[in-house]
Amino acid sequence: MKRRKAVKLLMACGAYPMLGSACRKISKKQDRSQPNIIFIMADDLGYGELGCYGQEKIKTPNIDQLASEGMRFLQHYAGSPVCAPSRCTLLTGKHTGHAYVRDNFEIGEWESGLGQIPLPESETTIAEVLKQQGYSTGAVGKWGLGGAGTSGDPNNHGFDFFYGFIDQRKAHNYYPEYLWRNGSKEYLNNPKFSAHQRFTGDPLNPADYDKYKGNDYAQDLMAGEALKYMKANKNNPFFLYLPFTVPHLALQVPDEELEQYEGWDTEPYARFDGSSYLPHMKPRAAYAAMITRMDRQIGEIMKLLVDLGLDENTLVIFTSDNGTTFLEQVDSHFFNSLGNLRGFKQDVYEGGLRVPMIARWPGKIAPGTTTDHISAFWDVMPTLAELTAAEVPEGIDGISLMPTLLGGDKQEEHEYLYWEFKPSEQQAVRYGEWKGVRINILKDPDSPIALYNLHDDIGETTDVAKEHPDIVAKIRDFMNRRQPAAIKEFDF
Repeated sequence: MKRRKAVKLLMACGAYPMLGSACRKISKKQDRSQPNIIFIMADDLGYGELGCYGQEKIKTPNIDQLASEGMRFLQHYAGSPVCAPSRCTLLTGKHTGHAYVRDNFEIGEWESGLGQIPLPESETTIAEVLKQQGYSTGAVGKWGLGGAGTSGDPNNHGFDFFYGFIDQRKAHNYYPEYLWRNGSKEYLNNPKFSAHQRFTGDPLNPADYDKYKGNDYAQDLMAGEALKYMKANKNNPFFLYLPFTVPHLALQVPDEELEQYEGWDTEPYARFDGSSYLPHMKPRAAYAAMITRMDRQIGEIMKLLVDLGLDENTLVIFTSDNGTTFLEQVDSHFFNSLGNLRGFKQDVYEGGLRVPMIARWPGKIAPGTTTDHISAFWDVMPTLAELTAAEVPEGIDGISLMPTLLGGDKQEEHEYLYWEFKPSEQQAVRYGEWKGVRINILKDPDSPIALYNLHDDIGETTDVAKEHPDIVAKIRDFMNRRQPAAIKEFDF
């Protein structure tokens, strides 16, 4: 793919909500051709939790503006229904039948800080591919693919800069004791407390949750570091990976953000006798406020692109790592978080896997467009490789989305998409309009495949396997093509 020249100087009016009603500034022309790439990923954000995907309660004006100025994917899938393996598929271009990380496998005790199973040196990430093309590479947010100093350390996988949570267990508290800056802990002005501390006796009084607040809200710090990184790298092509932690539990947000959602909560979420997350006096308001605060920070990122003269030479992608949580702290029914989809996080049904994805690149991606192209996280690696004229590593499962993004008619289609997840021993295959789901595999190695026609039954309510034995046989063949996991604990 030919490298693209810097685009027009003049920008059109129609600014982000963060910019007010004024026309955009004249952009300073970049003295280089490679586009910048900003990849933003929310954590546990449901398919229906953005205004541009039908949400009616949670305010997301800046992300909605991204959609109006870019392309909205309607059939895009995360790499897994949980955090770590989803990130692995994204960064390596391999689905969970081939990927090294296939589960949230923890190292050491909960408070050890050792994190998740490390990504080995043999795995090539998007950052490593882009560095070969002269890109500066930064990651800000939640890593979850290996602790500091291990083979999975982000600095050992192509990222020049990392700031945030190395261990995703620590990311369950938005007022942490410390965050990581590259290989060093940076201590914050917060109380020393683990959101996973096990309590005994009576449940905690929800009013006491204030005692666990601090002064340094992790999401704000990480958003601020993203802006600093953009300023520091404005003169060279950069890849900025932003796996933010919002809206993953715990429910924690500065109080001023709650005011816009007053009146929703009639009772607090109070249970904390051995559960994993802090209580909150206003759980519905807190959940919405966390998303809206992140949305505003995305608006700040977009404004800075304009201020730095980088707007028209930057591809921005927004998505989520998996579906909405199943835990009771989040009132998914109140928010209609799932739309018509079945299942939650940890399920290989659509609600656990189908996620929003928005791509914006002025002058390249047509504004206000949608696509029904069936795609997944492992397509990001070859897409960015083609975008930057980089070589694609061997053995990946992804297919470049550039023809779709640029409005071409030569988009290659997947024969099928594949997922597996160990705790409930689940497999799933998307094959055209068909979806095959198989569960309880360890208990029953011959467990049947349930078949759903997503065109007619997006909610996966009616198993039609008996009516289509030929399709079931095809899907079973796809499931059998998986490779045994490199780590015994991941395998069926």
